[in-house]
Amino acid sequence: MAGKKIGMQSIAFSSPPQIASWASIVGPMEGEGPFGSKFDWVMEDYFFGTGSYEEAEGKMLKEAVRLAARKEGLQVKDIEVVLAGDFLNQSPASNYAGRELSLPFLGIYGACTTLVEGMILAGMLIDGSFYDRVAVGAVSHYHTAERHFRLPVELDGGKLASAQWPVTGAGAVIVQRLGDRPRITVATIGRVVEGELSGVSDLGAAIASAAADTVITHFKDLDRGPDYYDLIVTGDLGKLGSALMEELCLAAGYSLGEKYTDCGVEIYARQQQNIMAGGRGCGSLAAMTCGPYLGSLTAGRIRRLLLVGTGAMMVEQGASIPGIAHAVAVEAE
Repeated sequence: MAGKKIGMQSIAFSSPPQIASWASIVGPMEGEGPFGSKFDWVMEDYFFGTGSYEEAEGKMLKEAVRLAARKEGLQVKDIEVVLAGDFLNQSPASNYAGRELSLPFLGIYGACTTLVEGMILAGMLIDGSFYDRVAVGAVSHYHTAERHFRLPVELDGGKLASAQWPVTGAGAVIVQRLGDRPRITVATIGRVVEGELSGVSDLGAAIASAAADTVITHFKDLDRGPDYYDLIVTGDLGKLGSALMEELCLAAGYSLGEKYTDCGVEIYARQQQNIMAGGRGCGSLAAMTCGPYLGSLTAGRIRRLLLVGTGAMMVEQGASIPGIAHAVAVEAE
């Protein structure tokens, strides 16, 4: 078992679990973006047939898990345990989903790293022979995130050019032992890195150093570089944060170049949709991973994908914002 750890912070799965199925649900704004046709379900409105935004967020996650199971020809009861989380205190949305799914449930909170953190944990549970099939999900919602971290949208407080738009999106993956689908091969567990900024209007730049720290550690631990991957994706650094992350990696000797992108940058047509510096939130990486990126793996357009979940672990008391990032490699056969 000790041989599974590589270097300082990375692990390799001796029997790499496969991502058997996935599903994505997004809000109206995300559906109008450049990847709108790549998502499984575009909501007509932010209530999603419920009476509150929090209920809508829970329903998004629940339906994403159900849809992922259905796409693989499974029933929900075929899932042995669910690992899921959201953006809010006490993770109400994911617990609402867990209540409705009525399955063994492990709530996780890693801010916007949640899907990647869950995939790493699912890989460990399966590679360790504790389970054969695990569902992992993450969700965020524009209205609940704005209310929680800034102001209710009804107050229209305005945003700076560096601010990012909270993504309304959910993604779920079914991770299992057997099959010939894309596999989770290695992972790097990040450190909490002290940020140099304290404002919620520039979260991407605040956590860029954490993202770079994990990516650089991943390359060093595994003795590989950016050229090993066809695509390297961070979760929600946005325009400013992703540029800073590239600079930090370059200073360490790793040029990411055209292999690198950020879900927060990609999910919206920023100029046409007036989305400032891009998107943020658990649903940013979750929706983009469970929409276009895993789709590109199965279609053969890419074979090696490095997902880097990025999270700001903040309390709004004026202190600097610590960040964390986790990385997981997904490779096609």
